[in-house]
Amino acid sequence: MNKHLRNIAMPGALVVGLATAATAVEVVRTSLPAAKAQVAALQPGSAPQTDAASLSTAFRAASSNAFPGVVYVDVQSVAQPVSNNLPPELRGTPFEFFGGPPQRSGPEEVTGSGFIISPDGYILTNNHVVTRASRVRVTLTDKREYTARVVGRDPNTDVAVLKIDATNLPTIRTGDSDELRMGDWVLALGYPMSLGETTTAGIVSAKGRTIGIMQRNEGANQPLEHFIQTDAVINPGNSGGPLVNLRGEVIGMNTAIASPTGFYSGYGFAVPINLARRVADDLMRFGTVRRPLIGVNIRDVTPSDRDVFKLERVAGALVAQEPLSPAREAGLQMGDVIVNVDGAAIEDAGDLMERVARKRPGDDVKLDVVRYGGRHSMTVHLGTMQTDKVAAAGDATDASSSDSPSKLGLKVEEMDAASAGQLGLRNGGGVIVTALDPTGPAAGAVPRGFKIERLNGRAISSSADLRAAVAALRPGQTVSLIGKTPDGRATITNLTLRD
Repeated sequence: MNKHLRNIAMPGALVVGLATAATAVEVVRTSLPAAKAQVAALQPGSAPQTDAASLSTAFRAASSNAFPGVVYVDVQSVAQPVSNNLPPELRGTPFEFFGGPPQRSGPEEVTGSGFIISPDGYILTNNHVVTRASRVRVTLTDKREYTARVVGRDPNTDVAVLKIDATNLPTIRTGDSDELRMGDWVLALGYPMSLGETTTAGIVSAKGRTIGIMQRNEGANQPLEHFIQTDAVINPGNSGGPLVNLRGEVIGMNTAIASPTGFYSGYGFAVPINLARRVADDLMRFGTVRRPLIGVNIRDVTPSDRDVFKLERVAGALVAQEPLSPAREAGLQMGDVIVNVDGAAIEDAGDLMERVARKRPGDDVKLDVVRYGGRHSMTVHLGTMQTDKVAAAGDATDASSSDSPSKLGLKVEEMDAASAGQLGLRNGGGVIVTALDPTGPAAGAVPRGFKIERLNGRAISSSADLRAAVAALRPGQTVSLIGKTPDGRATITNLTLRD
């Protein structure tokens, strides 16, 4: 199946899918317990109704409640390298050498969806919708249009946050994805295939799906997948749109489909909102995700593990190697099976990763483990994952300054001494350039490892400082960067933004 998995929202390239399950009148008229519960929850105090008209009313109410907070996202992306006469499946392999020298494709336009999470203009969408964005435009349901900037991106969860300059915006209510159960009705909202605002209906087909697609995202070094699977119809353009319950509350963000064609085939996947909001909160506060570290190498439990470790059932996350701090300090051992985190049962390794990912460095988590049949409890004080690289505003903390299609063409990271050492750099601290766009304004002028200390005279001590400084820049403007080269020498570099 993996070769048919696609991210969603990019016409002809990255796609999302969900499917309607509300087409059979016999199904709608059947007395379904899940439908009763959800319709009853929608109308407190009323008797459950399960006829077609009542279910239609529930769908209509959920759509009308949620859609004012859904937006259309139009992205113009920068050119990217491609190889001559080389099939896409061979790109990035040793065979790419035989395709001739790489060329750069022209800018492309990508469309997707998103949803407003705060009245002052913060919007959630997919990372893959805004990767390489040079300009982002957002259109509300009332046809108002805004230029948006990319506040931050996380390739590991495919979550991104946009910001538009507006107030008193309609927002979508946030639900609790933990409450979802297989068979629950859900609606997928968005702007597929340039058709305008669209609602499709289906059910939750499964939870906690791992499909191996996040690792394909550029910059993903700790991919995390714990998808809600649904059969509500999703197609190109739906990426980043909300998956909502019958109360109109967002419980997931539509992200991927399993499809042999890139279009809807019945299997869609959404990032649970509880995880997406945790990531979004960090992106809004820091411009990057601060990931907690538990210090274990884990895998799913097998039937053989159940026999060896005397488990009640084939469930849990097995500590497959000697744990590192902080897990070791808490008393975890190789062969322990983690079966519970803070009172929540753990079914597999993905379950554990998703639960821990919602925490923050410095939090304490209570683990229940089975050690050769014996039950043990311990508290782990979470550390900070040092290997995580920043995928902040627009790949270059020129913040994807959507005020302008121009970019500095930098990726940066706030560096401590340890992180600098991992990159082979001598100068820790401050804002360090970690990568450059070979076609960007800074290419050839700024080296990897350059520490940015001032931009046009403005002191830069954090990625937030740099984003704010670049947000004020305009196409064609000259930019003066003062800082230190990787060997510690002070220098000044001047460059001009693209018109």
